[in-house]
Amino acid sequence: MHANPDQLASIRSAFPKEGLFAEKDFLLSPDPFPIDDVFAKELEQLGHRLFVFQRACNELYQRSVKGKQPAWIAAYLDAGKPAELIEFSRQKQFRDDLPLVIRPDLILTEAGYAIAEIDSVPGGIGLTGWLNQTYAATGNEVIGGAEGMIEGFRSLLPEGGDIVISEEASTYRPEMNWVAAQLNRNNSGFEWRVADAETYEPRAGRNVYRFFELFDLPNLPRVSALMDAANEGAVRVTPPFKPYLEEKMWFALFWMRPLREFWRRELSENHFLKLQEVIPYTWPLDPTALPQHAVIPRLEINNWREAGKLSQKERDLLIKVSGFSPLGWGSRGVMVGSDVPQLEWESALEEALVAFQTTPRIMQRFHKARLLDHRYWDNATDEIKTMRGRVRLCPYFFVENAKVTLRGALATIVPADKKLLHGMRDAILAPTGTAKS
Repeated sequence: MHANPDQLASIRSAFPKEGLFAEKDFLLSPDPFPIDDVFAKELEQLGHRLFVFQRACNELYQRSVKGKQPAWIAAYLDAGKPAELIEFSRQKQFRDDLPLVIRPDLILTEAGYAIAEIDSVPGGIGLTGWLNQTYAATGNEVIGGAEGMIEGFRSLLPEGGDIVISEEASTYRPEMNWVAAQLNRNNSGFEWRVADAETYEPRAGRNVYRFFELFDLPNLPRVSALMDAANEGAVRVTPPFKPYLEEKMWFALFWMRPLREFWRRELSENHFLKLQEVIPYTWPLDPTALPQHAVIPRLEINNWREAGKLSQKERDLLIKVSGFSPLGWGSRGVMVGSDVPQLEWESALEEALVAFQTTPRIMQRFHKARLLDHRYWDNATDEIKTMRGRVRLCPYFFVENAKVTLRGALATIVPADKKLLHGMRDAILAPTGTAKS
């Protein structure tokens, strides 16, 4: 089937000249990814639950530091991080600061969905904004509307400010340039700009959106000036310099029996049960020996090295770097147990156990994404083809005056033979819309 030439031309002509991702290509679709009204309402509710969850995570860490919860909680979350950053993150003036953008990675399964992780410094904001704007202009209804992502980002820096991005995150610079241009187009008297993290000089009263990972701080020679300005209250930085909030380890802590009553109390019984339905069971790969009569829950093994002997069928498990590492984002630092030979699985498990005190890793149940069909344009022929694929859905929630708002959702549809659902050259990237009845 050949593409509608007018629709294709309209979408292609709207594409920014400098692109949206540096040196990365993807496939376009004539259609938004459709979800029904029930799922759309569930997504809106999920945003509030995740905000409450992050607030509870922040509280649990603070209580652990003060001795009101077990010390091992903070020890897990601080492992491998420099002492000066830990001290900075604990400053009283930042105590209640939380990320103002919440982006979970949802894997759509036969049973519903599972949250693979939560990203506090997410890429895709500009891309999703452009997709929403462009597809809405061709008559499609998209989650968040044409301007939702832009207005959501404006709420982070309502009086203008700087999007400070590092070389390590330079892949996303084009999309953030697009965001800044969109914010500046209405001549509001405020200015938004993109700046290099390596040379950035803060200015009093000019707030900052931090688009760099905290493990990258040693490569940012001027970052201490920004941290000092934040510490003095001269600027506000979001997301905050709180590396403990950016750990995948939180999913393991969520499932720990000793903390169950804390989660029930802080989240509410309803939110706790709802999150249990969608957060995969997760374990910290802590090599601490167990008593002879004890077992690791749900695996029924006494020692993590026994997990190395699990059969391929029993290895529907992931090993992930928890955070604070170049391997802690994207598909880097992730291994699917059922995809690799046993010796490779055993080697990865051994590495995780040895490195736990410096680069903590987690093990997580692998939830297989369901298969579905979605149309795309073949760039070589301009024909419309159909991909049989699996979907990662990334809703973007913005915390605006303590209210959590769903402003858009990016669908990444990858070929059926891919297990790790991340953007790639042969993936479709599409906005999310409500299904037509």
